Amino acid sequence: MATQESQYESTEQARTGRRALLGAAVLGAGGAVLGLSGTARAAGAGQGGGVRSLPVPTIIGHRGASGYRPEHTFGSYQLALDLGADIVEAGDLVSTKDGHLVCRHEPEIGGTTDVAHHSEFADRRTTKVLDGVSTTGWFTEDFTLAELKTLRAIERIPANRPHNTLYDGRWEIPTFEEVLKWQDEQTRKRGRQVWIYPETKHPTYFRKLGLNLEERVAKLLRKHGKDKRDSPVIIQSFEPTSIQRLNKLVDNPLAVLLSSAGSRPWDFVESGDPRTVADLVTRKGLREIAGYAHGIGPTLDLVIPKDADGRLTTPTTLVKDAHAVGLVLHPYTMRNENPFLPADFRKGTDADAYGDVFGAFQVYFATGIDGVFTDNPDTGLLARADFVNG
Repeated sequence: MATQESQYESTEQARTGRRALLGAAVLGAGGAVLGLSGTARAAGAGQGGGVRSLPVPTIIGHRGASGYRPEHTFGSYQLALDLGADIVEAGDLVSTKDGHLVCRHEPEIGGTTDVAHHSEFADRRTTKVLDGVSTTGWFTEDFTLAELKTLRAIERIPANRPHNTLYDGRWEIPTFEEVLKWQDEQTRKRGRQVWIYPETKHPTYFRKLGLNLEERVAKLLRKHGKDKRDSPVIIQSFEPTSIQRLNKLVDNPLAVLLSSAGSRPWDFVESGDPRTVADLVTRKGLREIAGYAHGIGPTLDLVIPKDADGRLTTPTTLVKDAHAVGLVLHPYTMRNENPFLPADFRKGTDADAYGDVFGAFQVYFATGIDGVFTDNPDTGLLARADFVNG
C-alpha cells in the first residue's frame, strides 16, 4: 500500500504534455483563447471530435435537470438531454458497502432518498465525521447495492423547489455502470454523442474506508471503452490528488473543482498541505494544475466576487490566467431561483421564485468562461443564444 501511495504522489511529468495539448485543443474549439466575441467562440464549436465537438459556452446539466426533477436520477438526466444540455453531470460518485459506485450528492442519503421511511434501516442512522464535519444520517457505505436499490429518490431542497416533490419516490438510485450504459443507449437513440461529467465525491474519506473511488471509476471506464483522451466522459473532483490519481489510470479529460478562496481541499487538510484554493488560483497554482488536468471548475464567486450585500463586483483575472496555461473553465452553479442568484439579479424575496437569471448569465458569459453548470439547462441554452447572437 505504501508503494502504491508513493506512486500516486510522484510527479505527473509523463502526462503533462498530453494534458497541455488537450487543453489547447479544447480552447481551440472556440477560436483563440482571448479576445474573441461570444459569436466567434461559438462559431468554432462543433469542429472535429472529442471535447472539440462541444459548443462554447458549454451548457452542463448540473446533476441532470435538477431544477425540475430530483437530482441524480434517470428522470433528471433524461430531462437534461431532452432540454438540450451539451453535457449531463451524471454522477456524484460514492461507494456502497460492497464496492459499487452509485450516484448521490453525498454519501449521506437522508436528504436525497426516502430511507427515513424504511423502518428496516432505522438502526443504520448514525453520526460520522465527513471531511471534518459531524454529520448524522444514513451513509451509502453502510448499505449494499441491493439494499440501496430498495430506496427511492426525493427532492433535496423542497423549500426552493416544491414542485419537484411531485416526483418524490419515482426513481431509484442509479449506479455509475447503469449511467455508462444509459449514455450509450441515448447516443444511439438521439443520433448524437451524449457526454457525461462524473465527480469523485469525498475520495479521501472513501479511501480511508478501503473503498477507493479512482480505481473503481477507471475499471468501469476501461470496461466500457471510455478511458481515452477523446472519450465523452470528463471526470472532476474537489480533491486535486484524486485527479492526479486518475491521471495515472485513464486518459480522459480531467477537471479540478475549486470551492471558496479561503477553503482547503480535504486531501490537503489530511496531508498537511497548507495551501488554500486562493493558492491554487494563482498563476503558479494554475500551472501546476495544468500539469495533470485540462480544466478547472471554480465556484462562480472565484470568477466574479460578491460584496457584503451579495452583489457582483469586478471580475478577477482567473479566466485570463487559466486560459494562459491552457486550462478551460466550467464554473458552478447557475440556478433560476432568487436565493441562488447575486442580489442584483433577484426579483422579490420568495425562495422558489425566479429572478433575472438571463441577466446573470450574460454577465458571467462576458468574462470568457468556457461553459457553466446549471440546474436549468433550457434557461442556459436560451441565455447562450442571447449571448452568441447579441
